Amino acid sequence: MDKNTKKWIYLFLLSGIWGSSYILIKKGLVGLSPIQLACFRIIITSLILVFFGLRHVKNLSKDQWKWLSVTGFFGTFFPTFLFAYSETKIDSSVVAVLNGLTPLFTLFIAVLFFSYTFKKLQFLGVAVGLLGTVMLIYDEYSSKSFSNANYSLLVLIASLCYGFNVNILKYKLKGVSSIGIAIGNFLAITPPALILLLLSDFSWNTFYKEEDIITSLLFVFILASMGTALAKVMFNELVTISSPVFSVSTTYLLPIVAIGWGILDGESFGISKILSAFIILLGIYLITKKNLKT
Repeated sequence: MDKNTKKWIYLFLLSGIWGSSYILIKKGLVGLSPIQLACFRIIITSLILVFFGLRHVKNLSKDQWKWLSVTGFFGTFFPTFLFAYSETKIDSSVVAVLNGLTPLFTLFIAVLFFSYTFKKLQFLGVAVGLLGTVMLIYDEYSSKSFSNANYSLLVLIASLCYGFNVNILKYKLKGVSSIGIAIGNFLAITPPALILLLLSDFSWNTFYKEEDIITSLLFVFILASMGTALAKVMFNELVTISSPVFSVSTTYLLPIVAIGWGILDGESFGISKILSAFIILLGIYLITKKNLKT
C-alpha cells in the first residue's frame, strides 16, 4: 500500500476511534472518579503495548528516551486527566469540538519553536477558529454555571498539549518506530499513574461487587485497547508518513462521530453549538488546506 493511500485510511480510522472515545470516557465516569479512570486507562494501555514486546525500545538512545518521556506526558498523561475531569461537567460532544483546535495549537507551536512558515490563509484560519471557540465557550457559560463552564478550558489545555506532542514526534523522534514510540511513552507515564491510582480511594477489596464500577472498567478497557493503544500506534505512524498538521486533521471528522454518539446518549447539541462547531471546522480547514497533500 502506498503512503498516500495509507495516511488517508489512518485518518478516517482514527477519526472514528477517537470520535468514540469521548462517549466511552463519559460512560467510564459513571463508576470511577476522573483520577481512577485516567490511571486505569494508562495502566491498561501500557500492559497491552508491552505485550507486543519490549524489543522495540531496546536500542533507543538517552536522547530519544528523553523525548519519549516528554511526548508521553504531553501526548497522553496530561490530556488523559484533563479530558476525564472536563467531562464531569460538560458534554462529551462539546469536548470533542473544542479538541478540534489541536491543529491551531500545532501550527502555533510549529511556527514558534520549529521554524514553520506561517501562511496568510492559515492566519485567517486561526482567526476563524478562535471565533468559533469563543462562541462555543460563550454558549457553555450561558447554559451552565460559571464554575462548570470553566471546565471547557481544560480541553483547550489538553489540545495545547497535543500540539506540542505532534511537533516533537515529527521533529525529535525521527527513526523511532510507531510502536516503539507508543511503548516508550507508556513506560514513562505508567509509574506516576500507578502511584496516583494507589493513592486514590478505589475500593480494591469490594470493587467487583459494584456493578457500576465493573461496567465502567469495561468501558475503560475498550477505551484503552482501541482509543489509546491501537490509535496511538496508528497516529505515530501517520505522523511519520505525513506532515504534523495533516496528522491532526482527524479533527474534521472526529467531532461528527462524537456529536452523533452524544445525541444518541441524550446530549443537547442545539443550533448555536452546531454553528460554533461549523466555524471551528472551517477555521481548521483553512489552517490545514495547504498541508492536506503533504
